[in-house]
Amino acid sequence: MARKKKTEKKKAVDFTLFLSIMILVFIGIIMVFSASWPEAMQKFDNGYHFLTRQMMFAGLGFFVLIVLMNIDYRYYKKFALPIFIMAIILGLLIFSPLGVEQKGARRWIEIVGFRFMPSDIIKFASIVFFSAFLSNKKERISTLIYGTVPALIIIGISCGLIYFQKDLGTTVTLAGTMMAMFFIAGMRLSHLFTLGVGAGGLLYFAITSEGNEYRLERVTAFIDPFADKLDTGWQAVQSLYAIGSGGLFGLGLGKSRQKFFYIPESYNDFIFSIIGEELGFLGALLVMLLLLIVIWRGIVIALKVEDTFGCFLATGIIALIAIQSLIHIAVVTSSIPTTGITLPFVSYGGTSLVMNMAAIGVLLNISRHANLERS
Repeated sequence: MARKKKTEKKKAVDFTLFLSIMILVFIGIIMVFSASWPEAMQKFDNGYHFLTRQMMFAGLGFFVLIVLMNIDYRYYKKFALPIFIMAIILGLLIFSPLGVEQKGARRWIEIVGFRFMPSDIIKFASIVFFSAFLSNKKERISTLIYGTVPALIIIGISCGLIYFQKDLGTTVTLAGTMMAMFFIAGMRLSHLFTLGVGAGGLLYFAITSEGNEYRLERVTAFIDPFADKLDTGWQAVQSLYAIGSGGLFGLGLGKSRQKFFYIPESYNDFIFSIIGEELGFLGALLVMLLLLIVIWRGIVIALKVEDTFGCFLATGIIALIAIQSLIHIAVVTSSIPTTGITLPFVSYGGTSLVMNMAAIGVLLNISRHANLERS
């Protein structure tokens, strides 16, 4: 038996998942460099500014991925509560003097010159803690008192903290992720319907309440972005111009026109538009296929791992990537109202890239313990 356990520890990780992530990160570095060049020259007089930082964060993310890939994921269950509490404390620090306001939103913390977004840490910590909760309550998940009510409290704390940072896109992403985990765990359909109605009401309030007029303008612009293409519909229209002008093969790497200050955050929230413009439909399709492969392998790992904690943890990680990718692509194609959501592994962003690669490191470790077919 001891020999069998020793053999299990030496199982290889899911190589298809690992390779797909590496290709996505490589594409992201190239596209961040291309999309950020004009702004980097204007602000820093150095076209390589964002490239250098993205490569640095990619290197750090790769190191974290390798480390977490070799740490037994079951340890996280023991420390799920401290991890969650630490993330909540970091989120609250935003409202302290350490918090940094940028572009009208207070979402960053700066400590000793290092700036990061606690929301990315909250997403990962919430998935770990919620997975532990679901696995501990698996026999009573379908009950109202022991299942639904505590789950709603956890979801409310996690998402509420991000919502008060004026980040509705990330709030919806995390809420959708945790609801997917709850559904997989076995919540009642009647509870799901009630929660769906409640979530719709909260979303309506978040859009129409006083002080959130800009969100309502985004919804109005989404209905017909060309009706006010010089103001509220500007981002959506410029994004559509970028994707449409790319055609089948694209204008060529580095030859985007819309990145020259037509699309705000072209290397971040709208990087998929630049991919479509420079690499065309085929380049955009490649990125989507890679993301689909990542999602597919994550689903397989969740199905094949034996313990419930590993199943819920894998489900949460892959649901987060799937929902965030879907929202980003839907935004840049004007399929939903504009909101600031990065494309996982591709968009510029240090905290986002490192935390996403950390999550993949955990998922790769889960794959070591899953009954997968290995080459």
